[in-house]
Amino acid sequence: MRLNSGAVALDDSNAPVAVADGMPILIIGAGFAGLCTGIQLKRAGISSFTILERAADLGGTWRDNDYPGCACDVEAHLYSFSFEPNPGWSRLFAERREIWQYLRRCADKHGIAPHIRFDSEVTRAEWSEADGLWTVRTSSGAEHRARVLVSAMGALSNPAYPAIEGLDRFEGARFHSASWDHDCDLGGKRVAVIGTGASAIQFVPQIVPRAGRVDLYQRTPPWIVPKPDRRVTRFERFLFRRLPFTQRLLRTAIYWKLESRVLAFAVNPKLMKIAQRAARHHMRRQVKDPELRRKLTPDYTIGCKRILISDDFYPAVSRPHVELVTDAIREVRARSLVTADGRERAADAMIFGTGFKVQEAVPRGTIIGRGGLDLVDAWKTGVEAYKGTAVAGFPNLFFILGPNTGLGHSSMVYMIESQVTYVVDAVRQMLANGWRAVDVSVDAQAAYNRALQARQVGAVWATGCKSWYLDERGRNTALWPGFTFRFRRETRRFDRDRYRISTTP
Repeated sequence: MRLNSGAVALDDSNAPVAVADGMPILIIGAGFAGLCTGIQLKRAGISSFTILERAADLGGTWRDNDYPGCACDVEAHLYSFSFEPNPGWSRLFAERREIWQYLRRCADKHGIAPHIRFDSEVTRAEWSEADGLWTVRTSSGAEHRARVLVSAMGALSNPAYPAIEGLDRFEGARFHSASWDHDCDLGGKRVAVIGTGASAIQFVPQIVPRAGRVDLYQRTPPWIVPKPDRRVTRFERFLFRRLPFTQRLLRTAIYWKLESRVLAFAVNPKLMKIAQRAARHHMRRQVKDPELRRKLTPDYTIGCKRILISDDFYPAVSRPHVELVTDAIREVRARSLVTADGRERAADAMIFGTGFKVQEAVPRGTIIGRGGLDLVDAWKTGVEAYKGTAVAGFPNLFFILGPNTGLGHSSMVYMIESQVTYVVDAVRQMLANGWRAVDVSVDAQAAYNRALQARQVGAVWATGCKSWYLDERGRNTALWPGFTFRFRRETRRFDRDRYRISTTP
């Protein structure tokens, strides 16, 4: 197994695979995961796929989240496809627009655009045992039939809103960071920001200089560490273009630097004290007011929730026209918010930085498997999948970025490529062997997840805090609890012996 370049473990031969007429493939979503799936299918000689995208353009997260200051918190040279390096990244941590443009170039280069059907939100996907096909209906009224269905929707696709009394009574501008209202002029306005998560950390410093007043409502403070960002020099970009191995070396160095964090996240959380000291020092250096520092200091071990990176959030919150509010919001009125202590604060606009519905990514009635089984009911005791990719009772359905494939320490693109390798190999084997359906066994799925949960008993996210990593029972169903190269090793080949296989009549 090659780890030095982060390359996908695919057979890169150009020998085409014969595509049977009965093997149409549907991919849901045209973000990183959907585009990677399409590109690697084409590289394997399989072109009978269609990508259904609910929006009018590709890009997923990097299309939707166009709030001010949006950027990636993983270095761009690793947060990109291993098979499509970009020597022209302008910053170590790329901003949203540059990542979106990168995805567009990848789609154009690999001829993916003709396969995409835009404005096609999937409303229902149902498995037919009689003909071994998925019937997929979209918001446009179209109906598609496919042998294989790949869900590449991603976990950060459906915004979450807080349950606060009176939200609908608010008469000012109101929007989520994932659907930013660029027509709303915040200049001189009284702005209420709800949440201090990853998005708010980025957009708050952008709006503070323009707003007349900002009230930042914080439920739980995040740990924040410095952001080691800078512009990539012209010489470095020249070097990457003329000597591509230098960029591969940089990617390798970034990969192993980030991978070393697993030792503290999942092996020995006591090592997190080093990072926690660095975060405290960062706060002391940027926040001089002791009372504000007290409000901004978390009471949980760093890493238990997502660690954030920023050099401008603390200075923004320290501005005189910004108030950090730690009392819970009791109700929202027409032009104000009232907190639990009875204080009322006026507001002209309300911005939600409250994240996404990670644990409720698939609504009831959307995906129906064998015997009319709703995916929501299959997950009634907890969200789980085999290798984050297959769910028993849902033949020929594969998830990219499924349960327990998220990361708190490295690049999600690495995980996407690993899963896509597994899915493409499954399709190859189906074609080569004439398989009609593959359905992971109940026992294989259960055994895999028992081992997965057992491995993370001592992990940092199990140290007592509440986060979107955990479900209602306190189980981590979001993050991969270990080294990413281990996940890549597990997904190198489609393991047919773990599946119930039926052949074409």
